[in-house]
Amino acid sequence: MPTEPVPQESATGEITGPESRIAPTRRTFIATGTAVGTAVVAGTVLGTDLLTQPEAAAAPAAPSSRLTVTVNGIRHTVTVDNRTSLLDLLREHLGLTGSKKGCDAGACGACTVLVDGRRRNACLTLAVRTQGAEVTTIEGLADGDRLHPLQQAFIDQDAFQCGYCTPGQILSGVACIKEGHTGSREEISEWMSGNICRCGCYPKIVNAVQQAAGKK
Repeated sequence: MPTEPVPQESATGEITGPESRIAPTRRTFIATGTAVGTAVVAGTVLGTDLLTQPEAAAAPAAPSSRLTVTVNGIRHTVTVDNRTSLLDLLREHLGLTGSKKGCDAGACGACTVLVDGRRRNACLTLAVRTQGAEVTTIEGLADGDRLHPLQQAFIDQDAFQCGYCTPGQILSGVACIKEGHTGSREEISEWMSGNICRCGCYPKIVNAVQQAAGKK
């Protein structure tokens, strides 16, 4: 009984023989698969950019709110996207860049401010939740050219290096003193533990808090 010839692969990667008319070559298969895959990825990544102008115009606008908040003694009335954080309100809308954006996840404390006298991570606080509140940032601590006692203590104790975390450290320290958590170095460290110093100035930061609290 005669057998059918087996297709052969040439040196160029093409298949010869009776089945070459219907069987794709490896090169053709790879090229086709690559083209299809590229088209799928492009459609997925760029699909939102392919909206027509009428479709883009019909997209609903992000909900916004009008709020009034007092920052460092100055009353501000602004309209913001409801998703705006207090940190972005301060930095992007009011130009108060002393509060730093570190982790943007509430883990480092660089954005610490006081809201109605209580410390808050500004990156985790929605701006619309501060309607009618009193907010204090690092820019609002000094009395003209006279530094706040804790600001002066940070200088006296050399309690910073790069300075990036310092605004949040100072605001947290002010609250720590006001809350009465300065009974010992260990207590200060515990109640300041939400503020990270990547330069490792923790002992000097504790010294500064003790000085401002009159314990040193």
